[in-house]
Amino acid sequence: MGRKKKTLHDYAAEFSELSVKRHLLEGGGSAGEAAAAVVETLYCTSCQLPMRVRRDRILEHLSSGRHYRNRRLLRQHGLRAPLLLSAGPDVGAGLPLQLDAPSPLSQPSFVLAAGAGPVPSSPSYPEPLAARRPVAASAAAPPGEDPTPSTSASRPSALAAFHLRIAPAPSKQAGQRGAAAEASDGPAPVLRPGSGVGLALFGVGLVNKAFFQSLMEENGCCLLYVVEDQLEEVERAFGAEFLASTRVLRQRDADVALNDQRVSGAIICSPPEEASEIVIDALRAGKGVFCERLPSFDRQTAEACFDEADRCGRPLVCGFYKRFDPALQFLYKKVRDSQALGRIHRISTISSIYPAASLSFLKTSGGIFYNAAVHDIDIISLLLGESAPDTIFSLGHAFCADMAYLKDADTVAVSMKFRSGAIVTLDVSQHCTKSCDQRLEVHGSQGTLRVDNQNPLGITEHGTSVSIYSQTQADRYRDAHRELFRHFLRTLKGQEPPVITKEQFLWTIQVAAAAEQSWRNGSAVDLRSEAIDSSVIKTEIM
Repeated sequence: MGRKKKTLHDYAAEFSELSVKRHLLEGGGSAGEAAAAVVETLYCTSCQLPMRVRRDRILEHLSSGRHYRNRRLLRQHGLRAPLLLSAGPDVGAGLPLQLDAPSPLSQPSFVLAAGAGPVPSSPSYPEPLAARRPVAASAAAPPGEDPTPSTSASRPSALAAFHLRIAPAPSKQAGQRGAAAEASDGPAPVLRPGSGVGLALFGVGLVNKAFFQSLMEENGCCLLYVVEDQLEEVERAFGAEFLASTRVLRQRDADVALNDQRVSGAIICSPPEEASEIVIDALRAGKGVFCERLPSFDRQTAEACFDEADRCGRPLVCGFYKRFDPALQFLYKKVRDSQALGRIHRISTISSIYPAASLSFLKTSGGIFYNAAVHDIDIISLLLGESAPDTIFSLGHAFCADMAYLKDADTVAVSMKFRSGAIVTLDVSQHCTKSCDQRLEVHGSQGTLRVDNQNPLGITEHGTSVSIYSQTQADRYRDAHRELFRHFLRTLKGQEPPVITKEQFLWTIQVAAAAEQSWRNGSAVDLRSEAIDSSVIKTEIM
């Protein structure tokens, strides 16, 4: 049996912006025959335009600038869309309904004049709120140009540039995913010729400020979509000018971005507990993926993400940003390539974060071991060329009462011994009152190399009450985030493979899980004989 053909009411049920309108046609039949007939038409309720019963045409209209502007004007002026019938085919023609009543849009409609507020226009049946463009304007556009109608040929509409100012009303089908969800109405994004790689950003609340700056300043890419339920977070993170060619979607409408062939890469900034599903969906849609945080706390789930990337032939880049820091890269070349220090005896790191991360951020990002210590563990493994230590022991304390409530620590000391004999100590803290403290020392048989705090003034302070130069974590690693992002863009273009392999990532989160387990249990963990299940460990954090 073939698939059942969709009716007009099926389309109206799928797309909340569409309804079925009934028209009463007078007939001229003879006696005994029906004198009138009822004809049903699929209509856009905001624009009062009949729709062709083709899914591609419906999606094209619902993502157009005209549709967005009409919806925005409806909300801005308190008007309601006309009540059209979409109750289903069971509604008979004999019901006491006024089938062809005048639309509220025509009593009177509003047109935005340049540089002025809304002024009433003459009644029309059934003109949309924004002036219609000629039919020729919706014809096929030249290659490289966006087919979306616009009120200006020279610059984006002012309404499009500030479309985030009005929060959309909840959809009557809030649980249903679709290209025309009410929370996702906005102008279709434009990928201009020469603008580079098309990107979609998933999640905004956990994104590092240094990465945000790299994304906004990089010329080799174009952000086409931002997928985020909290629209105020998008407003706070981006300016209206930057978002002029970017469409904002809610999470339930993520398929719109994933199905856009102009999108080559997906940037996942969602919490690790949610990221893995988005990572796999993006990979299966043929997108390269940059996971700014961790794809998952669970080793098996993270491994599945990397395996999916291999099956799809798309890059998966994880956000271990410290290995892209210029100072640490220079240190790596000296230690590993040049063997300048001989055999490594001891490595010590200090990582005090300023300003301290918010409580909600730490709760969703995995706490101090998965948010901060994991990056130092990655650097240590890189410098030593060893995947994991034989033994690991951690001490920690929650000086902040809120952190104690979350059953997490805000200050930890991690000691590790590797098979080569190297002893490593990590000091990680959320408490730093003046400026971030980021130092690393490598002691070898032939000398010592140290990376100090980077101070552009070249002044070292001791015991002063006022900080000479305050440096945030984002400032300190701005270059590292920029190079990591550029590395991701190069992987999208096929110029180089991801430098962070599946094995490196899995070992790093396993060591972080062992460090957390040691702190919670108050005993050392022997990685030579114990299998660490990070998913079990993370369930202890409420």
